Amino acid sequence: MQELKKLPVGFENFQEIRKLDFYYVDKTKLVEQLLENWSKVNLFTRPRRFGKTLNMSMLKSFFEIGTDTALFDGLYISQNEELCKEYMGKYPVIFLSLKGVDGLTFEEARSALCELIAGEVRRFKFLLNSSRLDNDEKNIYRDLISLQGEQETTLATKLKFSLKKISELLYQHYGQKTIVLIDEYDVPLDKSFQHGYYREMVALIRGLFGEALKTNDFLQFAVLTGCLRVSKESIFTGLNNFKVYSADDVRYDEEFGFTNEEVKKLLEDYNLQKHFTEVKEWYDGYRFGNADIYCPWDVINYVDDLVSEAKSQPKAYWINSSGNDLVKRFIDMADKTTKDEIEQLIVGEAVEKRIRLDLTYDEIDNSIDNLWSVLFTTGYLTKNGDVENGMYRLIIPNKEVREVFLLQIRDWFDQVVANDHASTEKINRGFLEGKTDDIQRELTMFLGETISVLDTKARNEEKEIFYHGILIGILKNYSGWAVKSNRESGDGYADILLKPKNPDVGIVIELKYAHSMNELDKACKRAMGQIKNHRYDTELREDGRNDILAYGIAFCKKRCKVVVEKL
Repeated sequence: MQELKKLPVGFENFQEIRKLDFYYVDKTKLVEQLLENWSKVNLFTRPRRFGKTLNMSMLKSFFEIGTDTALFDGLYISQNEELCKEYMGKYPVIFLSLKGVDGLTFEEARSALCELIAGEVRRFKFLLNSSRLDNDEKNIYRDLISLQGEQETTLATKLKFSLKKISELLYQHYGQKTIVLIDEYDVPLDKSFQHGYYREMVALIRGLFGEALKTNDFLQFAVLTGCLRVSKESIFTGLNNFKVYSADDVRYDEEFGFTNEEVKKLLEDYNLQKHFTEVKEWYDGYRFGNADIYCPWDVINYVDDLVSEAKSQPKAYWINSSGNDLVKRFIDMADKTTKDEIEQLIVGEAVEKRIRLDLTYDEIDNSIDNLWSVLFTTGYLTKNGDVENGMYRLIIPNKEVREVFLLQIRDWFDQVVANDHASTEKINRGFLEGKTDDIQRELTMFLGETISVLDTKARNEEKEIFYHGILIGILKNYSGWAVKSNRESGDGYADILLKPKNPDVGIVIELKYAHSMNELDKACKRAMGQIKNHRYDTELREDGRNDILAYGIAFCKKRCKVVVEKL
């Protein structure tokens, strides 16, 4: 039996993956497409964890002078012998990944960028011994190795011209123009916006990119990747022959992320074909151009888990690999209309929106419409069908992303409950004193506030679980009793048991779902009958609590009915 290849969980270096014989999903067609479509500066925007860094590493390995051509043996691009002969290993390459450029202050972030560039420059120490560089040029190189420790204005100037200068020195040495690869170009902008120095970072990046990409006579071509397409006026001012390939562009639509066929082959190679349906439900659903795409980070992680443990269940790998602040901000900003639209998304329906693909980071929070756009470009939403008249039909792509919406909705509701002391106090006091009108009125107000995550096709039990979660969230916010949820008592399980501080008092609650408003009364009677027939008060009485109130509560959409009896 052929030994299974190791899976590249967490690996983003193409050379490392190939030399260590890890499993590799062939994306080398990207090289061919880049050369065929030819633009001086190419920007690819895709969500995080969709293989951008690995593809950039692959481009570096293909084009860089001195590359190991054996890395590409057996891959798609090796079939194009003429192209490989002309371009493979023929160019100096500058490769920067800006994903680590961060800091609480502008100075810290700029220092991180300086060190990143200096680290890349150090790869070219052979320039110090180059017979094609004069002493002045070698001194320029020495300056680039040590960008730190300069006066403010000197440092700013050196940093601005650094990529252009190293391109020129590499050209002087090799007699060949340089390829510049910048991965995750927008991370410094995102971080600077979060930390309050966005304008300063925009000015720095605009100057650096302007010199490296616009007025650089020693540039062969450049490729950039990121999550957002920051508006041309903000960063890419004046760039000619600049092409942006966003998630809805049909060009390169299969080069980032895994296609259906690639996932099927991966599962087949590890004898895991039976898991295809669950992989598709959890990790497929992204629509790039005309292609249906899976998140590669998720698929690789899940297959790796299955290889280690055959009973492994799908997890939210992509969601857990980074924060989900965007969804939190979206839900926090949501008005009544947006809450209704989120409910549509949760149950699998589409919402039509006009999307902007060229936002700047400081525009994101200006309106809820801008957040819809960012949720689309960052992968939390995807398009369903073709774009008509600029309108996108947006859906949640898969089960994994639905989980993050549910999680953030629950966290948001918990915060609503925690902040509304008056209403929760009335509900809690109502349960203690048998005041059904107070409970019903305040609970209905909470239901009106919350975002329903109910699928209309769901079973009654699933709908009852939703309302159960809301009520538990309210009751647990009160320290005056112990809350027991779905506890075995008597002949079955009570939905909720409450044990107040008064040792003689106990409360039993049973919840039911009604299909219409007219059925609320009948549902309450069913709940009360179940409490009595199944002796749900047994645990309370065994605890010495004989002063017992039993509540039957029925829910329908965002309304409820509450009845009480003393047992």
